[in-house]
Amino acid sequence: EGSGEFFGWFFLFFRSVFPFADEIARKKKISRSKVFSTCLQELAEKHRVAEMAEGYNAMAAEQEQFVKIASKIEHEALPEWK
Repeated sequence: EGSGEFFGWFFLFFRSVFPFADEIARKKKISRSKVFSTCLQELAEKHRVAEMAEGYNAMAAEQEQFVKIASKIEHEALPEWK
């Protein structure tokens, strides 16, 4: 059953994606392989940017927690800043 599902998916993919890739390739005057590699590069770049944003957001949340804690005790370390 597993290989049948794979081949069914593969043929569906082949019938739907390849004509679209061929159309893009004709319009841009590039190979179908170049269309696929360009799409994968763009997808990888979007994924990298999303991961960076996620990391920056996590760092910002940690920094916010630190500021909350530090602001509660800052008067102990620096009394003249009251």
